[in-house]
Amino acid sequence: QVQLVESGGGLVQAGGSLRLSCAASGRTFSRYSVGWFRQAPGKEREFVAAISWSSDRTYYTDSVKGRFTISRDNAKNTAYLQMNSLKPEDTAVYYCAATSGGGLHLVREYAYWGQGTQVTVSS
Repeated sequence: QVQLVESGGGLVQAGGSLRLSCAASGRTFSRYSVGWFRQAPGKEREFVAAISWSSDRTYYTDSVKGRFTISRDNAKNTAYLQMNSLKPEDTAVYYCAATSGGGLHLVREYAYWGQGTQVTVSS
């Protein structure tokens, strides 16, 4: 089992920044790839970004490329999502998730999920 806890969400004006953190406990965090997903009201959960266990590969959905950066610190059992130039359409509950498999953009690939943190971007 891997337990994940997100933090760092909040209310920010358009153009602002937030850094989300995903703290892991349980099984060896460094063995898992980590993804960030988000879900807006009335919409399906969607992929935002992912990072491989060794940090050698990162992936982003097109709408956040150049604005968001995913990273991880395995020594601290923590992953991060730095979000810059935020837009109102980024408003959602953000979830981190862990997987030992591939298909890092797919919700179904992830066995472990955090409880989510709300990000609200005002215009």
